[in-house]
Amino acid sequence: MEGEEQKSQVMDLTPEQNEGVLKEILKEGEREEGPLQGDRVSVHYIGILAEDGSKFDSSRESGERFEFTLGKGEVIKGWDLGVGSMKKGEIARLTCKSDYAYGEVGNPPKIPSNATLIFEIELFEWHGEDLSSKKDGGIIRRILVAGEGYLTPNDGAIVHVRLSGRVNGTVFDEREVKFPLGEGTEYNIPEGLERGLERFKKGEKSTIKLSPKYAFGSAGNVSIGVPPGAYLDYEIELCSFEKAKESWEMDQEEKIEHAKICKERGSAFFKEEKYRLAVKQYKKVLDFLQYDNGLTDEKKAESRSTLLAGYLNLAMTYLKLHDNPRARDHATKALEMDNNNVKAYFRRGQAFLNMGEAEYAEKDFQICLDLDQNNKAAKQQLQRCALQIKEDKRKEKQLYGGMFDKFARQDRAREEAEANRWKDVMAGDLGEWGKAEEKKDSDKCELSQLVNIDGVHML
Repeated sequence: MEGEEQKSQVMDLTPEQNEGVLKEILKEGEREEGPLQGDRVSVHYIGILAEDGSKFDSSRESGERFEFTLGKGEVIKGWDLGVGSMKKGEIARLTCKSDYAYGEVGNPPKIPSNATLIFEIELFEWHGEDLSSKKDGGIIRRILVAGEGYLTPNDGAIVHVRLSGRVNGTVFDEREVKFPLGEGTEYNIPEGLERGLERFKKGEKSTIKLSPKYAFGSAGNVSIGVPPGAYLDYEIELCSFEKAKESWEMDQEEKIEHAKICKERGSAFFKEEKYRLAVKQYKKVLDFLQYDNGLTDEKKAESRSTLLAGYLNLAMTYLKLHDNPRARDHATKALEMDNNNVKAYFRRGQAFLNMGEAEYAEKDFQICLDLDQNNKAAKQQLQRCALQIKEDKRKEKQLYGGMFDKFARQDRAREEAEANRWKDVMAGDLGEWGKAEEKKDSDKCELSQLVNIDGVHML
């Protein structure tokens, strides 16, 4: 090992070549590929103070490998540079000056200020960054080329991307495309890829692996050559993007105008039966119109009217998606704004009926009819409610009737068993009483024959 160390080359890893991080390979890695920025890496390490050679930390002593995300500032600069240059299985010695370690502050009590540190690090494995909200491994990103700046696209931003998609090693999609973030399905862009792009910076180029849940699901996308339940691999570059204006950047009147645009876009998606896209647009209506401070009475009325439409349209869309609890909740929100709204009562009634709450549904449909006596749809739904309630009562009667019959049979069986038991007991006792007189004389005789011990009759 000593001979190998003498021959090993010392490399300066700093971009400025100022010898701030020097690397010496103690054991070569297994292959050319190494971890990328954003990868989660697993290492063992020993930390030594260069000044006196004393050890201040060691993962090997704890027996647990240390993990961190490369290039995210979770560790000192020297580590991001050093581990980023390593290969699988490599063992390296990093000498990090204080500017690339803990600087003037140090890390008391073990590491003094302005300390140069030496680390012996072994790199075991790494995997891409998991961008899924539940961290289920469904969206894995590996950064090939880091982006610039710190801005990322927001919902509604117009993104310009260059992509290549593969399934089972075969390219199925290769193109440049612009689209509004959040409406990717209109452009055959899967949900997981859009979620990944929300974390991209301008100029970033990355690979993204998608599980079926975040790709095209169990149905696949036959039109572009993706079979059902397929895992997908993308290489994608964010060429540029134009951020959508955030609500906090708008005044109240601007928010009303944007909300009206979102309502119209949502309605267009609804007519095309693209219900999930419609939900996204209607939700934006609610976000834009949370407040109406500083508006004239006329503008307040316009804001409330658009907001009410947002709640009603969400209730209707959730009914189409068979999400009845959300449909009920949004219809209720609409009624809080307008307690005489026929559409809100009708849609909440539909949600209740779909949820098996026929009696609640009946009340809502009856109010619809009270408010609009010519509402044929409400009359039909009331008939459905009546039939459902009747059927529910029949089943309830059958259920409880059967239970009561069962209990009655059990009671009768217990009573008969108890009667039979007492009959047997009584019969046995009477037989003994019948013999009592016959045994009377013999009992007297037996008593007279008792032995006298110490003058006491033992009975």
